[in-house]
Amino acid sequence: MPGLRIIGGRLRRRIFSAPKGHLTRPTSDRAKESIFNMVEARLDLDDAHVLDLFAGTGSLGFEALSRGAASATFVEQQAQVMKCLQENAASLDLTDACVFVRADVLPYLKNQSGPPYELVLADPPYDLDTLPRLPDLIVPLLEPGGLLVLEHDSRHRFDDHPAFELSRAYGRTTVSLFNAHEPA
Repeated sequence: MPGLRIIGGRLRRRIFSAPKGHLTRPTSDRAKESIFNMVEARLDLDDAHVLDLFAGTGSLGFEALSRGAASATFVEQQAQVMKCLQENAASLDLTDACVFVRADVLPYLKNQSGPPYELVLADPPYDLDTLPRLPDLIVPLLEPGGLLVLEHDSRHRFDDHPAFELSRAYGRTTVSLFNAHEPA
């Protein structure tokens, strides 16, 4: 697979790699640019704490770090993918800003008790049977005003979710944005 790249921020144009084979499905540059345009229109990433679920190559979390986030926690279950993710962080000089958690995302979410996140990025497998429940599991981990960006295929719609803000389609990928609203 050709190198992946960071498209914005202080690490713009830096290249990193994906594991061999079909273990990951990296977000296209077009979708990534759109995601971060939506995020940065709603949230100041400077010093933000980010959670990258189903992290894969780390593309989304690295992009957030490049654009000013203070830290990113990467949750990935597959050992080979986690090894590549850690090597990418080292090659980008981002290791000190990263926390790596090798775990199944669903149990991780159910047991999460740390401080809230300003931004959660989730790119689960499109055939994940619990995908429709992810917003309910993730939105409570956001601080008020925080955002969840969920990539999924067009079979799933979240228009009725109370935290849902908008969706955009990019080929077979749909990106849905959820907002943890400020308390009234």
